[in-house]
Amino acid sequence: MSATHNPIQPRGRFITLEGIDGAGKSTHLAFIRQWLAEQRIDAVFTREPGGTPIGEKLRGLLLDVDTAVTLDTETLLVFAARQEHIARVIRPALAAGQWVVSDRFTDATFAYQGGGRGVPLARIAQLEDWVQQGLQPDLTLLFDVPLEVAAQRMADSRVLDRFEQEQADFHARVRAAYLQRAEGCARFAVLDASRALAPIQQDIAARLQQLVGQV
Repeated sequence: MSATHNPIQPRGRFITLEGIDGAGKSTHLAFIRQWLAEQRIDAVFTREPGGTPIGEKLRGLLLDVDTAVTLDTETLLVFAARQEHIARVIRPALAAGQWVVSDRFTDATFAYQGGGRGVPLARIAQLEDWVQQGLQPDLTLLFDVPLEVAAQRMADSRVLDRFEQEQADFHARVRAAYLQRAEGCARFAVLDASRALAPIQQDIAARLQQLVGQV
């Protein structure tokens, strides 16, 4: 009797989108969705905080302008939502060979709670190690814009959440934390998101194509 060959399902790729509020992530996310569909790549699109029923409830608390919590509680809530997200969405999809595209991940915690709020980075790193167990994105697209550009975009959009309502110095610290985290880290692609849409999309497509070639 011949042995049955069970091919190993290749792991999917994990892509995250980061940037300060007003960087245009939603627009670029739509382009990524279209690009992956054209390549016939099966992908899951999700977000943080959120991505699961519990995560979405925690997102509501975190973004609610009328909900006041301590800095430690805010950080723990973010990672509680992330734990559910990883266990129920991200790891299962990657194991099934699907690509996962997430609007924000742990780099946002280092930027917003660490850089913006002043939570010690070592404390965030401990939670990162505990919750992620080594899981990191294969590619992080960091959409970088000057603060004045981001502020103008938010002013032209919708009702602002608790983080979007923060003062300019908060957003400056967040942006600086993002850029510092990206420095020297190979998985980051820092894109000037203040440019016209076409060249940004060309850069995104080039990065995605590189990832396809690594599969």
